[in-house]
Amino acid sequence: MQQRNVRRGVISQNYSIPAPTGGLNVKDSMDNMPPEDAFVMDNYIPLDNKVVLRKGYQLHFKTEQAVGTLMSYKISGRNKLLAACGGDIYDITSKENIIRYEKSFSDNHWQYCQFKNRLIMVNGSDSPQIYYIDSDNNAHLETLSMSGENLILSKLINVSVSKQRLFFVEKGSLNTWYTSGVGEVQGTLNKFDLSTIFRDGGELISVACWTQDGGQGIDDLTVFLSSEGEVAIYSGSNPNSAESWTLKGVYRMSRPIGYRCVIPYQGDIVIISEDGYIPLSKALPLNQTNSSLIAFSDKIRGLVLDRTVSNKTKFGWQGLIYNRGGYALFNVPVGQNYEQHIINTNTGAWCRFTDIPSICWGEYNGRIYFGSDTGVYLFDEGYSDNGMPICGQVEQAYNNLGSPHLKRIQLLNPRTKSSTKYALVIYTNMDFATQNRSYVENIGSYGITKWSTAKWSHPSAPTGTKWSTLKGSIRSQWIANSATGFKASIVFKTKTRGNLIEWFDTGVRYENGSGIF
Repeated sequence: MQQRNVRRGVISQNYSIPAPTGGLNVKDSMDNMPPEDAFVMDNYIPLDNKVVLRKGYQLHFKTEQAVGTLMSYKISGRNKLLAACGGDIYDITSKENIIRYEKSFSDNHWQYCQFKNRLIMVNGSDSPQIYYIDSDNNAHLETLSMSGENLILSKLINVSVSKQRLFFVEKGSLNTWYTSGVGEVQGTLNKFDLSTIFRDGGELISVACWTQDGGQGIDDLTVFLSSEGEVAIYSGSNPNSAESWTLKGVYRMSRPIGYRCVIPYQGDIVIISEDGYIPLSKALPLNQTNSSLIAFSDKIRGLVLDRTVSNKTKFGWQGLIYNRGGYALFNVPVGQNYEQHIINTNTGAWCRFTDIPSICWGEYNGRIYFGSDTGVYLFDEGYSDNGMPICGQVEQAYNNLGSPHLKRIQLLNPRTKSSTKYALVIYTNMDFATQNRSYVENIGSYGITKWSTAKWSHPSAPTGTKWSTLKGSIRSQWIANSATGFKASIVFKTKTRGNLIEWFDTGVRYENGSGIF
């Protein structure tokens, strides 16, 4: 019998999907999301050409009560980190030499600023405090000596510096109090009433200096921000002088959240508001010589709106710029927990940190710390959360893999770099249907599941993949996957407490179109 010749073509196709360097996107629909974005991006940071797992945190100072404030005092060669906890102030600069200032304050939630080598602290309940180190290297924490007509010092709840003057916010009013003389840190305060300026009422939340050019000069503006989202902007240096104090305008933006809603950054001011994290230069119709380098939080606006509905009155909203990590961090209370919204200050890409119990944040010597119910922790240190694993999860935008036809995905090849073994599960969700696969935990030499007992991924059970790379090299190996549909979303999950994971891209092999069924 003559053998029949059969023409066989290549039925499998390869496609490469870059890691989601575009970051978290809660704005676009899943069907129209750019392929470089992700609709879930937890504990992975988008960089220029890869995404990396965040580092962990380590205990710095253990407490029995919640830490409400971390304060940084900066003076040449004698920087200090202070913590407010249990009604007292602690110098926690050195883990081995904790100094306690027993004061019995009624509130641990302080706002502060540094001026002329003095740390000025207010909380709206207790007498304002001043911290400084004298010429003999002795530290002092004292009650601030200020006076003013009808001034109640304990009602001062926020403080900042503009035009070489201290400006204080009076709790529950539209009054600001400022030092009568330039450069004064104690003495007489004058009241400036903004009730005739702000038509929507409310209360004054914050005063800020808008430098515009990143420095300090005659073009600096003083910004007053109300609880109703009104912004009054003044030029000049002396509110007592009509010749040197001019109202530039009153503008409206979304309502700010909390007294820690202002983050200065490279001459601009970023406002934590109900509508997102908004640079003032992009929110107001003013001619700016230095437009903000931080983008609007448009991509995660839906996430912010969801959080503000139930959590905007809770304490914990705060932002800071972390230059060492290359990102800005916004702390967000969520129920009884917290999460952090992170933006890469270079690319504008967002992600989210989870499992960090941070009531407040502070910076010391270029490192960042957070305060919790149990103590103060050094963040971005090590590869575990104080001994517990770091769980990362990314769900990429749906992608048709270069073909509009029905397809069956057979294999996935995540190209990653790591220093030790770690647990990985990678699979595809198809056509907007969600499945949640877990995996066998394997954390290399750190125990929990032994390397010899975890099974390799195979077609009948494509989960729980043991994964390791040689140090400095990229791991590339195909993993079994079984999914059919038109569009695929790569789901990438890791769990480790001893590793830095870098993810570059994922290869996909699939059968296209006819003959699948």
